[in-house]
Amino acid sequence: MLGFALIWAFLILFVLFPLTRIFYDAFTNEAGQFTAANFHEFFTDRFYLRSFWQSMVLGAAAVVTTSVIGITVAFLIVRYEFPYRQLFSYLTMLPLILPPIVGVLGFVFILGRAGTLNILLQDWFGLVHPVNFMYGMHGVLLVETVHLFPMMTLSILDSLSKVDPSLEEAAQGVGAKGWRRFFTITLPLMTPGYVSGALLVFIWTFADFITPLVLGVQDLLAPQAYLNIMQFVDRRIFRMGIVISALLVVLAIFFVLAAREYVAIKDYSSLAYSRVERRRLSAGKAWLAVGFLSALMLVSAIPQVGVLLAAVGRGWSLTPIPVHYTWEFFEQVSIETPKFIVNSFVFCGLAVLMCLVIGVPMAWIMARTRAPGRGAMDALTTLILAIPGTAVGIAYIRAFNFPLPLIDLPLTGMWVILPLVLAVRRLPYTVRGSYSSLLLVHPSMEEAAANVGAGKLRTFRDITVPLVWKGILVGGLFSFITSLQEASATIFLTLGGWEMIPFGIFTFYIAGSQSQAAALGVILIAVCALSLYVVNRIAGTRVGGLFG
Repeated sequence: MLGFALIWAFLILFVLFPLTRIFYDAFTNEAGQFTAANFHEFFTDRFYLRSFWQSMVLGAAAVVTTSVIGITVAFLIVRYEFPYRQLFSYLTMLPLILPPIVGVLGFVFILGRAGTLNILLQDWFGLVHPVNFMYGMHGVLLVETVHLFPMMTLSILDSLSKVDPSLEEAAQGVGAKGWRRFFTITLPLMTPGYVSGALLVFIWTFADFITPLVLGVQDLLAPQAYLNIMQFVDRRIFRMGIVISALLVVLAIFFVLAAREYVAIKDYSSLAYSRVERRRLSAGKAWLAVGFLSALMLVSAIPQVGVLLAAVGRGWSLTPIPVHYTWEFFEQVSIETPKFIVNSFVFCGLAVLMCLVIGVPMAWIMARTRAPGRGAMDALTTLILAIPGTAVGIAYIRAFNFPLPLIDLPLTGMWVILPLVLAVRRLPYTVRGSYSSLLLVHPSMEEAAANVGAGKLRTFRDITVPLVWKGILVGGLFSFITSLQEASATIFLTLGGWEMIPFGIFTFYIAGSQSQAAALGVILIAVCALSLYVVNRIAGTRVGGLFG
């Protein structure tokens, strides 16, 4: 009971209180009086309205592009046998290890106005003016699509593998073939997984402010929230930044609730389930599938190649590739200024520890008890996953920027705020990983231990944890990977001397030190790749359950 109360105290203090504070600021004026004038001003300002609708369109476009790619990849991996299928099933997940801030830099190095492709076009075809491959909304959509399509694939894989093949065969038997069978039978049956993936892609794209800023796009909601808060001009602009943050939270809550209601309309279970046998493609179709996946991997590899060349290259100016190669940039960021790497490992490690201490008991409460409020705890966990990091960072600034008793320092003035906000942001991964594993362990095993005198704590330690350790480890590793990549929340709370890798990449880039930024990006990719490999070895395609 004490543990249950402590968990709720943590959620109230570090989740509900910051969100409440940001809504309070959004609905009050300078005198502290409640008013809707701030929102009226937002919705009557043409620039902010344009930013709002462009954000909606961009999010919807990202859902469409990732759906086309993600569903195609999922179908090929689950339903068909073709050369190198197992290799592609792993390679298509690799964009997940690419943090958005690193991905956009890599694309700029290769596809920017002075990038490799434009230089080659000038050298080979005499191109006078560079082609704008990246700068603008189309560039933002490209980066978001390449980064997020694996999230859609992972969300769909599990649902697709459980679609009873006899239902599709029955539809084919009455004349439904091809696309008609897909839209009337297959797609509706994998709705829960698809809606989960679409929701995450939309919210992620909607809340990303670093990618648009690097590509020169400012008339979106997330970049405006960042600029209005960080580049303080006057109180009105600052207040608009808070209003935008509150809107991001409201929209996230609305989309989560709408998605849950939509999924709840119908029953997606079937009376029978048989393992889907992969069909072997004909030689022509097999190599067509290999060609499609190879082209997809080629595009996905562009940012990695660009970042790697920038990290080891010197004299890369108006040449397709660097003229000279060196390791000095890695030495500068890892030996001369190791604080970015050290801080990232320390803060992310502490965040994962907090996720385990809080998230595993939360999963046990939701899976094993009928405690009052466990439904609200489950809903709040889902909401945390959906709330944009931009809004969380701004909410923490507003909520914890007051002197604490005894120490006379605000929480925002101490380094501990960083692992704390990381733990809050990534708690759902640990909870979902542990919860899905607990559902596979029959309660009778724990009941047997209780019958021979083992207390609840000992039963949990000696029986439950050994049986669900894989789910706990996978959830913890995903929390670690995504914490390393986190920039949208931490960039608002970073203190001098306590910067993490994403902040270092961003500051190096805007200061013109692109090679140092790239070197940090390569290190971040390597660490995330190793962690994802461990997750893949332990969990395989079951990783998709973390997102649902």
